[in-house]
Amino acid sequence: MLRNFKEMAELVKAGPEKKRLVLCCAHDEHSLDAVYEAYKEGLIVPVFVGKEDEIKKICADHGFDFGDVKIYNEDDDVEAAKTAVRLIREGEGDFLMKGRMQTSDLLRQVVNKETGLQCGKIMSHVGLFQVPNYHKVVVLTDGGMLLAPDLEQKVKIINNAVEVLHSLGYDDPKVAVMCGAEVLNKKAVESVDAAELKEMNKRGEITGCTVEGPISYDIALSKEIAEFKKFDSPVAGEADVMIMPSMAAGNLVGKSWTVSGGGMMAGIIVGAKAPIVLVSRGSSAEEKFYSIALAAAASK
Repeated sequence: MLRNFKEMAELVKAGPEKKRLVLCCAHDEHSLDAVYEAYKEGLIVPVFVGKEDEIKKICADHGFDFGDVKIYNEDDDVEAAKTAVRLIREGEGDFLMKGRMQTSDLLRQVVNKETGLQCGKIMSHVGLFQVPNYHKVVVLTDGGMLLAPDLEQKVKIINNAVEVLHSLGYDDPKVAVMCGAEVLNKKAVESVDAAELKEMNKRGEITGCTVEGPISYDIALSKEIAEFKKFDSPVAGEADVMIMPSMAAGNLVGKSWTVSGGGMMAGIIVGAKAPIVLVSRGSSAEEKFYSIALAAAASK
């Protein structure tokens, strides 16, 4: 169990080897700042793809000393994305990060059937949150990739999230399949799916975790409320993963934690051959740093 992001960063730092981060379109002050912090802390070894002269100027202006970092000069964003993806595919990097470019330009190369990074899994967003008043970090998924996942997609979303937590040392993550109520409602698709996912876990079709559903938000995060409602489950008040019924629900819950609740997020895309850090330019320096740490932990 990880109680906070600092423990996660320390776990990565103590790993046997530093993971190689490929920063695509690295001619970006904000991205380089976050990568430099991760580099100084000993979490990663950077590889840069982008406009070499601009990268060097930004580093000189801001005192970012990356030593003899490898830079692949690419002036065009699409060509930079192709190079960055190729480096990952050829084993020259362990995970990918978006710099100063459009997300679509990068993802288009990632999902290219001939030259991309697909590996037969579904790609989903894994948001790791440090939430006030909860005693440990918790994964919220999917809040950024899949609009309205069906049952089969939810199985793959669970598998992706569980795999990330296994990489962080969890043996049996507790997965809460979120619904508006903890009682099965056959008229609500998300409730029926939640009950089926729990049964699939019992039958050994979903492994490496304990799945509970349908389960409400309050029961998933509060043992006291679970006891009051007489909801007996190892997941109650101990959720490590919260599976959202839709991308909108995940986005709303996640932003309510960070914008209104004082929480913090580290987010990555998983399901490709390597994790992808896709933080926005408006993300805090801490969010970018811990997203890099999470991707480093989740990379093979």
